[in-house]
Amino acid sequence: MLNLYIRTACPYSAKVLEEEAKAMKLDITTKNVAYADVAADLKARAGKLQTPYLVDEENNIEMFESNDIIEYLHHRLSGTGA
Repeated sequence: MLNLYIRTACPYSAKVLEEEAKAMKLDITTKNVAYADVAADLKARAGKLQTPYLVDEENNIEMFESNDIIEYLHHRLSGTGA
């Protein structure tokens, strides 16, 4: 399962979600840090509230940085690994 922590109006979150993940037709659950419980979850998980933040539960991968996330998603989709 892919989870993507996002922030409303964050251009980097939009870059990953709108420009890449939807174009690749990936099933990604979004978690908006505008909600206090989601923000607390991200801070506990990653140590800060930076977005976007990807969690790939299936492969035990977690990462910040939109370009790194996009690269990872392309590798994952192609089956070549991270």
